[in-house]
Amino acid sequence: MSALDAPGNALSSWMRGDGPSSDVVLSSRIRLARNMRDAPYPPRLDRAGAEAVVARVAEALRGWTDESGRPLRVVRLDALSPLERQVMVEKHLTSPAHVRQAVGALALSEDESVSVMILEEDHVRIQCLAAGLQLRPALDRALRLDAALAERLPWAFDAEWGHLTTCPTNVGTGLRASVMVHLPGLAMANQIPGVLMTLSNNGMTARGLYGEGSESAGNLFQISNAQSLGRAEGEIVQRMEEAVRQLAERERSVRERLLNQMGEALKDRIWRAYGVLAHARRISSAEAMELLSLLRLGIDLHILPQLDAKVFNELIVATRPAFLQHLTGQEAGPEERDVKRASLIRAALRRAEARAS
Repeated sequence: MSALDAPGNALSSWMRGDGPSSDVVLSSRIRLARNMRDAPYPPRLDRAGAEAVVARVAEALRGWTDESGRPLRVVRLDALSPLERQVMVEKHLTSPAHVRQAVGALALSEDESVSVMILEEDHVRIQCLAAGLQLRPALDRALRLDAALAERLPWAFDAEWGHLTTCPTNVGTGLRASVMVHLPGLAMANQIPGVLMTLSNNGMTARGLYGEGSESAGNLFQISNAQSLGRAEGEIVQRMEEAVRQLAERERSVRERLLNQMGEALKDRIWRAYGVLAHARRISSAEAMELLSLLRLGIDLHILPQLDAKVFNELIVATRPAFLQHLTGQEAGPEERDVKRASLIRAALRRAEARAS
């Protein structure tokens, strides 16, 4: 794993960058689900079969390098502690379902913009991440890795149905394109239900911070395509990008309208959130996410010009329970975590202010 000895390391390097529409879209992710035709799918694998799949995929990944010539590093899940596994989830490098597997592995690029889940729901799930709205570059990168693996592994592919996957909704391209968006304006204007209905009507779905089965926190949502069959990868990504650009424009418009309508009341709410974050001696995960959302809104509306938006990206990861414990090097109960979380936030805000001055 990456060194996690300082709060700044909460961010994978791809998330420290500024991508297109980064005031609303924090990150883009492309995931390709793949299975081998000559091995049982993961739900039907016994332990020996699972070990064989891990070995085959790890061998197939050997020699592949990213654009900078750096190889992927394969980490077995059973080599990680439960806390380290959860950190991987909190950094969006793998899924909650994957880290629960008895046998499995995760391959990571040095900058953590590429990860390969071995034995999640499928034999292989290729994942590429990028800052802001960059689904197309992430797709191109994922397809290059997919093509390299296809030369070494016999993908289960049907001429009529496309790639065959464990879950029927992934059959076809095996593609899940998703973006993480910050929607505080639409949430404050009570427009989220309407947004979710519009997305659903257009073949997309919105989930919480950690995907399927998770709840929204800090007004963060993951929006992704709902189906993989019947459209080419490029078409799916194009439709997603168009929808997300429209959503971003709507969010910006609502933010400005709220600022015009609420004026000093909105500014006061944002400054109060900043005051609590900058001085609180204990704070829960839920409260931190709520206040950090207001902090980021204040930064984007130039109400808090002394702060860089990256402090929000850092803290939404660093303040999560597992990462917080890993960062401090010891397990802690809820009350102790609340104290450590408050201390970490205070220090991060001081550093952000110092950088800006």
